[in-house]
Amino acid sequence: MLNTRIRKVAVLGSGLMGTGIACHLAGCGHEVLMLDILPMKATEEELAKPAFRNSIANAALQNALKAKPAALFDAKLVNRITIGNFDDDLKKIADCDWIIEVVVERLDIKKQLFEKVEQFRKKGTFITSNTSGIPINLMADGRSDDFKKHFCGTHFFNPARYMRLLEVIPTQDTAPEVTAFFMHYGDVVLGKQTVLCKDTPAFIANRVGVYTMSKIYQLSYEMEMSIDTVDALTGPNIGRPKTGTYRLGDLVGLDTAKHVVAGLRENCPDDEQRSTFEPLPFMQFLADNNFLGNKTGQGFYKKTGERDAKGRPVMLSLDLHTLEYKPSVREKLPILDVFKQIEELPRRIRAIFKGDDKGAILLQRSLLGLFAYVSNRVPEISDSAYAIDDAMRAGFAWDKGPFEVWDMVGVAEGIRLAEAQGEQISAWVKEMAAAGNDSFYKSEGGKRMCYNPATKQYEALPGGESFIILDAYRGNKPVFTNAERTLHDIGDGVLCLEFHSKMNSIGEGILRGLNESIKIAEEEGWKGIVIGNNAPNFTVGANLMMVAMLSYQQEWDELNMAVSLFQNTSMRLRYSAIPVVAATQGYVFGGGCEFSMHCDAVVAASESYIGLVEVGVGIIPGGAGTKEFAVRISDEITKEGNVQIPTLIERFKTIATAQVATSAQEAFNFGYLDPKKDHISMNAGRNISEAKKEVLRLAENYVKPIQRKDVYVMGRTGLGALYTAAHSLQLGNYASEHDVKIAKKVAFVLCGGDLTAPQTVSEQYLVDLEREAFLSLCGEQKTLERIQYMLENGKPLRN
Repeated sequence: MLNTRIRKVAVLGSGLMGTGIACHLAGCGHEVLMLDILPMKATEEELAKPAFRNSIANAALQNALKAKPAALFDAKLVNRITIGNFDDDLKKIADCDWIIEVVVERLDIKKQLFEKVEQFRKKGTFITSNTSGIPINLMADGRSDDFKKHFCGTHFFNPARYMRLLEVIPTQDTAPEVTAFFMHYGDVVLGKQTVLCKDTPAFIANRVGVYTMSKIYQLSYEMEMSIDTVDALTGPNIGRPKTGTYRLGDLVGLDTAKHVVAGLRENCPDDEQRSTFEPLPFMQFLADNNFLGNKTGQGFYKKTGERDAKGRPVMLSLDLHTLEYKPSVREKLPILDVFKQIEELPRRIRAIFKGDDKGAILLQRSLLGLFAYVSNRVPEISDSAYAIDDAMRAGFAWDKGPFEVWDMVGVAEGIRLAEAQGEQISAWVKEMAAAGNDSFYKSEGGKRMCYNPATKQYEALPGGESFIILDAYRGNKPVFTNAERTLHDIGDGVLCLEFHSKMNSIGEGILRGLNESIKIAEEEGWKGIVIGNNAPNFTVGANLMMVAMLSYQQEWDELNMAVSLFQNTSMRLRYSAIPVVAATQGYVFGGGCEFSMHCDAVVAASESYIGLVEVGVGIIPGGAGTKEFAVRISDEITKEGNVQIPTLIERFKTIATAQVATSAQEAFNFGYLDPKKDHISMNAGRNISEAKKEVLRLAENYVKPIQRKDVYVMGRTGLGALYTAAHSLQLGNYASEHDVKIAKKVAFVLCGGDLTAPQTVSEQYLVDLEREAFLSLCGEQKTLERIQYMLENGKPLRN
């Protein structure tokens, strides 16, 4: 019987990937044993010291603790990781439920290690390899039947915590239930987008991603375009990361890229695009000079160590033909101007095929080549189009996968354009189009469906019931909608309010939409509301432009009304007649944090970055967030045995220094999430579905809460301590004079004002104090400077 309870995991190898995987597994709740080799060229005296024998694994773990972004969800979780070495500690794998190999990419070394592993692993233990390209079946040669049955590939992407893709690669001997286990376990427990791959060279994501990169290298070399221009064309403008193509090469490491490309050229003799993998002169130049990208300080781009007039680093760019580094120059192309006028990705993609400048032509040739290439990889590397799309979104951080982008053009039009360019489209796609199907995906009844070439039918995506994708509801009539928000019926009597303003920033439209949505739910008998979206970020917070305009114009009555609306909306979330649950991911800043703190519950994706950041723009949290911290402090310090002043100071510093939790786990430490009502969804794709379940659970016996009048505040006793703490921040150069002024406003609200003694007050009293403090800061010149600087530069000003 299959053991599906993973308690302890052995990670064999402590390199960058091994340590990253160990940290992620610890963050997911596992006890981890991480082993590596003994130090080489060591003396007998050195090897007699246990600490020295483990020094390779220990050094790797210490480096991971210093890494930015952080490898662990919470630094305290490092206590779940035990280090060791293969010579002394391999026997300890007998206590492990899963063993994952992450050693150097050499088949002989992996096979030698697996031979030793088999001496100690207990029967039924899962055993996997993190190889990025070595055939999985070759590694299991010579192993026992039980080993082979429980063996497969589990390919994480770097950095393991942040990259969402986990490729699962079974062999012909892998038990189907083992494959199914890792597909489910990787999704639910590890929070990954699991993708089932065939045991083919580079699996799915690297096969398609490296082709795409190589094709753009080839086209830009042929068309004599600067790498700066190509990166501008092939980044966010077409729904890909801001690194573009050449900066991505520098980030990954050109030695790594060269190795993977060479592997595909050697191992894919029948690939119709094999010529795309032929090395170009500039790649050889970089390799010969050890210009490997970020790791060596230069690759396609070269750091100069200088800064321009705006303080930005000055970079030089490689001329692909002269092989000289020159000042970065971005060509002025009409297609780039078109992109500035269009926000929606589908419209941008269609605009590419209407352009005739060389930037548009490069993108046309690249995309049409990609359409052809992925069509021919089904069924070679995957039996489905959606698996390829999933892999590219999760592994290469594309907004949309290649088949999804093809849908934006139209299948028939994509075929016509690609064949006119000389590309070969797979027969299954042409057969699909001939049958009248002009898209790979469609939605029916809230379910997203994808065309299956094997059955020649559209079929619901697997696991769809666990993922609520709001795009699948677009065909249904919304309960309510406008330019900034949509209220969806997501079934079972539950509504979902989706923000879709720019960056999901909160303005008057969203504030009124929240109030209207609650009113609809209460009056029409809905069970409750989820506030959530499928965007990268839940919300970046309040729309600062409105605050800036009203403050500059000194429209204090209007600003007072606007702040009051924000506060009342937060309170409406708390004191409605139906349960309201927030489903968060990405940035949960400012007003978004305040909203989530007032909901009945929060289902936070593990990668939720939560914080009250208002101090950075010269104000205090003014959407009832400072009030809510006072309430939570009251609940903490009135517990028996809880020390009052230290708790007060700790929570004060969270707001006064604008601390942002770098994970949902860390948000509990800062007090942004409440363990009594909030929980974490490891997979961001599941958070709306889990929030819906929480609404249904709460709705069974829901009673409308009553506003509190028992909030314990410390008055002057607390103010003295907090004012001292604020000045200590200034003395330590952690705060400016204006920072201290803002911090004192925070302290004033948290302590309930200038009260002569500790006492209990109402929430409304604190809300009024908060609004008064917020408005007073809006009249400060230095606050206005901070707001203006943030609006113009996208980062805080320290003044």
